[in-house]
Amino acid sequence: MTHKIAILGASGYTGAELVRLIATHPSIEIAALSADRKAGMDMADVFPHLRHLSLPKLVKIDEIDFTGIDLCFCALPHKTSQEVISKLPKTLKIVDLSADFRLRDPEAYAQWYGNEHSATDIQPEAVYGLTEFYRAEIASARLVAGTGCNAATGQFALRPLIEAKLIDLDNIIMDLICGVSGAGRSLKENLLHAELSEGTNGYAVGGTHRHLGEFDQEFSAIAGRDVKIQFTPHLAPMNRGILATCYVKGDANAMHSAMVKAYANEPFVEVLPFGQTPSTHHVRGSNFVHIGITADRIEGRAIVIAALDNLTKGSSGQALQNANLMLGLDETAGLMLAPVFP
Repeated sequence: MTHKIAILGASGYTGAELVRLIATHPSIEIAALSADRKAGMDMADVFPHLRHLSLPKLVKIDEIDFTGIDLCFCALPHKTSQEVISKLPKTLKIVDLSADFRLRDPEAYAQWYGNEHSATDIQPEAVYGLTEFYRAEIASARLVAGTGCNAATGQFALRPLIEAKLIDLDNIIMDLICGVSGAGRSLKENLLHAELSEGTNGYAVGGTHRHLGEFDQEFSAIAGRDVKIQFTPHLAPMNRGILATCYVKGDANAMHSAMVKAYANEPFVEVLPFGQTPSTHHVRGSNFVHIGITADRIEGRAIVIAALDNLTKGSSGQALQNANLMLGLDETAGLMLAPVFP
């Protein structure tokens, strides 16, 4: 059986990544693609690397006939998704890639995103889309809220350790490096080649990054108490990839054993041998996560490092993984592409 899907916001990086992945999917057909400013254009004109595919023309959302469409991916800007999803057919399954439904508490959303939640009536339906930890809920959901790419990376590194009570919850520090595609495709002065290349910088320093709302929500729920981590993201002159380096207190060997056990049956999560550390090079263009744990020179401390591709496992790959579950398909369908190297 072939399932028909629509992608709203197909002219952005995550929309293009969805098209790239779904092109290899045995059971999903792209029935509609939307783009506001690029409506009427062919996808090949917007993304020439997809020229070989036979795809529908880009249209405005209100031009799409959702009859016969089983699932919709919303790769729209923050705030826009709330307005659009509220108007979509109630029978339609939806995977949202924006931040609009990630935070369960509308007040927390307003705090971190600076505007009131405009779809509080459907927020309770939303299931947080970190597939490996919400698999059963996602399979029966109508609306799945994709995670932030930074938030996903840090959670893969720390969730099993918090669940196993192996680390000091009041002493978690995370440094994270993210590729420039994580900032989206819109034109921004600080993302010009001359401004970005040959350097790196921290941003949202001091606890203002919006993905901290997800860390607060998820880590506190696991621990049964408030958990706040110290977190600084850095923008790196690379197109894709996230590397999260976490500094924690606890026994490194016990952490590694717990991590191996937690991810033993996960098709997309690879825990490296003790002492080895991952590289963004080794997950580029794939839905895989690599995690490494090593002991620090200071006794009783450890370093946990996770790497993933922000556009794939951090966003569009995760979205397709969730869609597979929602449609009753093999979770790995369309996602077993090997990383691109070098």
